[in-house]
Amino acid sequence: MDHTEIFKALSNKSRLQILEWLKEPEINFPEQMAECYEHGVCVGQIQAKAGLTQSTVSEYLSILQRAGFIESTRVGQWTYYKRNEKAFTALSKIIESNL
Repeated sequence: MDHTEIFKALSNKSRLQILEWLKEPEINFPEQMAECYEHGVCVGQIQAKAGLTQSTVSEYLSILQRAGFIESTRVGQWTYYKRNEKAFTALSKIIESNL
């Protein structure tokens, strides 16, 4: 992926906040049932915490997913999101070697 696209995904305060929340889902989304954390956090929980419209949150999650920072899992009617820690390792290497 183009490095510019990766940094564009990180250039929004709300998207960065979502990534921070997903780093520690048990702390940031305590209202979610514990057994669901293995799949990530339900999009509805992210939307409620962000205080943004569902369409905006979906767009932000899509941008983060295209950049590789999060992964989604569909369970029944629900979609769950979690961080892709490998992407953050790769980002660290990009910064180290190119910037």
